[in-house]
Amino acid sequence: MKKSDIKQMPPYFDRYINLAKDVPLLESLEISLYELEQAPIEKWKTLGNKVYAEGKWTIKDILQHTIDTERVFVYRITAIARGDKQTMIAFDEEAYAQNTTANTRTIEDLLAELILVRKSTIALFKSFNEQMLHQWGNGFNGIQYSPLALGFMLAGHQRWHFNVIEQKYLPLLAAN
Repeated sequence: MKKSDIKQMPPYFDRYINLAKDVPLLESLEISLYELEQAPIEKWKTLGNKVYAEGKWTIKDILQHTIDTERVFVYRITAIARGDKQTMIAFDEEAYAQNTTANTRTIEDLLAELILVRKSTIALFKSFNEQMLHQWGNGFNGIQYSPLALGFMLAGHQRWHFNVIEQKYLPLLAAN
């Protein structure tokens, strides 16, 4: 199933979904896995803990956030695919970010974990049939979404943050 097969685009998540290509979902997730495996680690390491503005996350924080987001949404995807109709609880990304050890870890370690999580996500989606992908679930704050939409959201969410790194963090290297 392709991105264009999403029956209703969930508000807020469309910003991420729109960054994913209109290819079959598994292909989209494999493309994002390849992007992880090709990440410019040396440039990221050179940045260290620099941020482009006060209060923004470091590269390590962004990687941890991407890991945490994928884990939270994989739970939601699994629950919805299995027919769970209860409203999913909110995800406070700022609270999660304040309670990690990301900046004590290496970029290689964080990236390796993210790659492992993405491979697990791909395996999960391989187990779904078309009906499961189109189940509707109840997100926080009245938003409804399907596992299909959330799968593309995960690929696009990663791309969103990689774009932020490219546009706002890597220029800091030239400022040195």
